[in-house]
Amino acid sequence: MSAIDLSPALSDAVATRFARRRLLSLGIPALVLAYLVYAAISFDLAGLAGRARMDNASVLLSDFWLHKTHVTRQNRTGALSVAIDGEAKGTYPADRLPDWIARDGQTTTIDLGDGHLVTYLPGGARYDVPDYGVIDIREGADGVQLTAPQPLPDWINASDTRVSVTTDAGRFAYTRAKAETFRYQPGWALFFFALDSPFHYMSWPQIAASALWGDRVDPSMPNIVAMAQDFWNNPMWRHGDVIWAMFETVLMAFLGTFGAALIALPLGFMAARNMMPFGPLRFALRRVFDFIRGVDGLIWTIVLARAFGPGPMTGSLAIMLTDTGSFGKMFSEAFENIDEKQVEGIRSTGANGLQRARFGVLPQVMPVLLSQVLYFLESNTRGATVIGAIVGGGIGLLLTQAIQTQKDWEDVAYYMVLIVLTVMAMDSLSGWLRRKLIMGE
Repeated sequence: MSAIDLSPALSDAVATRFARRRLLSLGIPALVLAYLVYAAISFDLAGLAGRARMDNASVLLSDFWLHKTHVTRQNRTGALSVAIDGEAKGTYPADRLPDWIARDGQTTTIDLGDGHLVTYLPGGARYDVPDYGVIDIREGADGVQLTAPQPLPDWINASDTRVSVTTDAGRFAYTRAKAETFRYQPGWALFFFALDSPFHYMSWPQIAASALWGDRVDPSMPNIVAMAQDFWNNPMWRHGDVIWAMFETVLMAFLGTFGAALIALPLGFMAARNMMPFGPLRFALRRVFDFIRGVDGLIWTIVLARAFGPGPMTGSLAIMLTDTGSFGKMFSEAFENIDEKQVEGIRSTGANGLQRARFGVLPQVMPVLLSQVLYFLESNTRGATVIGAIVGGGIGLLLTQAIQTQKDWEDVAYYMVLIVLTVMAMDSLSGWLRRKLIMGE
């Protein structure tokens, strides 16, 4: 095979092009790397890593699946209360305390597990810590007096007014006013039945037997109905309110998404080049779509909340306004990419413009439009959570309230699980609808 002779000018052009490509292949990654270094310095990533408190993050994550029981004694009166998460609605009756609490007159013994024992005594308290010793607390004329093996470890904080102990088994605090012990246990306490429900004190086999053939707890209704009512009206977890809030969130997404689709459909025809011959109108509609899409949905939510007040309907309007711009752009572009031959065939029969759109355009683009609308419905179900937090509706409001309390993190986990399950359900439903309506399965 003979070699191909290139002219000097062509050789120089090829060499220049190769050099340019080599420069781009090295220059672009170098620019990206430089930008990442700049971003790391600008956002102070090193300082952020230094300020990170992974211990706080660990405590927060553990609160998602742990609950704590407060055992509190008022030292002046001797009154004892045992409450889950310190809630009045989660306070145990005096005659039905947990089995890890024993009372003998004015002495109360709390078994925290693994050998950790806290004892409330008249005029003081004692904490037996395995592999350390006994922490003894007495009230004296000069304040709270502590006797414990020396030197004190860092998990004991002591002063004349307060002694606090934090171990893996729980926490203990003593002041002149009260002695308080926190016992941490896994699980969401009282999730099914609150303490005022007789079913709380039954084991699962007993609950099953009571539902099937046991004597009625309430003579006016079967036990299984009473169980459903106690679960639905649980004062700690408020399942009824939570399910209704979740329904509001889905309803906001549904009304906003399909309302936007209905509005954007005729506007998409008017913004399509092959449907609307009047250019200025097309240009104006496309700029309106750009403006609506250019402003984030959360900004529209705040504006509409100021205009119409809080509520789920305001959230639906915010979703509808935002999605109208997106749908209008997508629908108009879908109309511009149809097969004109099918429309010409409909026109040859003498059909008017509405009939050509109905029988010549929509059958071609409907699978695409429906698929996009269903996808936006899935996405808006997640977005409605944040919008609900702003407009005061849906599960987003409950989620925000639980986060603001800084103690109901198990509620936060519950709401997050519900949101994820709802999104998964919406994904399955939209997939089933796409198969039925688009593929004909």
